[in-house]
Amino acid sequence: MIVRRAQAGEIAACAALYERVLRETFLWVPPEQHQASDFLAHAQDEEVYLAQDGDRLLGVAGFHRPGNFLHSLYVETRGAGVGKALLDHVTAAADGPLSLKCLSPNLRAQDFYLREGFRIVDIGRDPDAAFTWLRMSR
Repeated sequence: MIVRRAQAGEIAACAALYERVLRETFLWVPPEQHQASDFLAHAQDEEVYLAQDGDRLLGVAGFHRPGNFLHSLYVETRGAGVGKALLDHVTAAADGPLSLKCLSPNLRAQDFYLREGFRIVDIGRDPDAAFTWLRMSR
């Protein structure tokens, strides 16, 4: 497995993985609300990293450098070290402490980030949002 910055021609495949993973795992939100176009919109202002094994895309991460903010991290196969590899790569690319937001129903992600040394530093809710989020940092 290698982790590297995605090239422009690979962003659409990263967005497709994002949509697929969200539709399969974020069961508290209707699947049609998850759209690849959301990832593509954010990717314009973020560094996108990918994990791959040969030609197979395993996971993606979106990093907003100005705030050292991990905006997204999605993996096709959980439990295989892909998320940790992406997180480690983004951490190395950051120039300070890394932060992220995790939706409160996403218990699997919360457990992962807590295991990786993140701590909850804030809890909030965006206007008109159905769920609270946890801001985590390390």
